[in-house]
Amino acid sequence: MVSKEEKIEIIKNFGTDKNDTGSAEVQIAILTKDIQNLTEHLNLHKKDITSRRSLLKKVAQRRHLLNFLLRKNVNRYKSIIEKLNIRK
Repeated sequence: MVSKEEKIEIIKNFGTDKNDTGSAEVQIAILTKDIQNLTEHLNLHKKDITSRRSLLKKVAQRRHLLNFLLRKNVNRYKSIIEKLNIRK
């Protein structure tokens, strides 16, 4: 899970204002941080099936949001991919 302080920092970096939690960029950034945390956890605990399932769900949700962003605004899509170092 992403801590409250990390979420505030992500919203500050990717949102349009401090209350912007619903934009696709903020949601993608938060999911990316969650994915990174779960990946580190699974490197230590290889048999944790519940966390692996959670990781796969978060990756699918992020992919869905990225596809939405690609359809709506290609420039915003390219920008978020570049900032977060996500493979296309």
